[in-house]
Amino acid sequence: MAKFIIRSSFTMLAVWLALGAGVAHAQDYPSRPITVINSFAPGGNADIVLRLVAARLSTDLGQPVVVDNRPGANGVIAADAVARARPDGYTLLLVSGAYPTLVATSKSLPFDPVQGFSWISMLITYPLAIAVPADSPFKTLSDLVAAAKAAPGRLNYSSAGVGSLFHLATESFESSASIDMTHVPYKGGAAPLTELLSGSRLDLTFNTLSVVEPIMKAGRVRVLAMTSATRSPLLPDVPVVAESYPGYEASSFLGIAGPAGMAPAVIERLNQALHRVLATPEMRQRFADLGGTPLPDSPEHMRRVIQSETARWKDIVATKKIDIQ
Repeated sequence: MAKFIIRSSFTMLAVWLALGAGVAHAQDYPSRPITVINSFAPGGNADIVLRLVAARLSTDLGQPVVVDNRPGANGVIAADAVARARPDGYTLLLVSGAYPTLVATSKSLPFDPVQGFSWISMLITYPLAIAVPADSPFKTLSDLVAAAKAAPGRLNYSSAGVGSLFHLATESFESSASIDMTHVPYKGGAAPLTELLSGSRLDLTFNTLSVVEPIMKAGRVRVLAMTSATRSPLLPDVPVVAESYPGYEASSFLGIAGPAGMAPAVIERLNQALHRVLATPEMRQRFADLGGTPLPDSPEHMRRVIQSETARWKDIVATKKIDIQ
């Protein structure tokens, strides 16, 4: 009995010492530069948003926040690097709307897609635009749907690859509108826009508003509808798909996560800092210019979004019998 009591006392002491060290660590955090790993290449929409946030987060926390671009393997490389990192708050991950589609379309991953991370906060949400060439015969979404119903499979749409957010969002729209179109996958987001503008073989594309709006203003494409739940302040005259097909919604997002096991106090420190950054008038305006809306939230809400979006896209993959190689 005496040995048991002594052993138990040592165990409790170790626990208290560990907790004390965690609290002390959280109080000192951050004491050195923080790295945020981005699965996208420099210059894209996600990279622009991350660098805007990183610059202001650095000022708020008093330490440099460095962006590390690690594209490849549809985001697996970046996510795996963070999942394997020390959970000390100095290695973070930019999570995008492409993450749930990655999870939904992957047969296996080297990390647990939910339990393998500490969820911190969303940053921004932004809708997709359904765009056609400026000289397209389709003036409205109804025109496009009527043509698709008259000739199933004749209309071609692009995406950034099989299982990408753009692909699954379009597949979901097909289900809502009871139409069938032909998917033309590309590697990345620039090539399909170039081909859409050339008028060679694409009839439409789903893409982010930040990408589509500049070429729409230049008179090169026409936006038929937005995929958000409500109309965009940037394009108040453009309807949303849900006005014709209630319940349809497909938006992308960006958020921040870290490795599983981060101290709650460190997660809270980062969450509150991000809330302050996203609340500034300058940041809200910059996000609006990109067609997005700030979305600061709780770690638990971010976790629920990841889980619900993953389940949603898994259902689309199964229902549409999408073959993921």
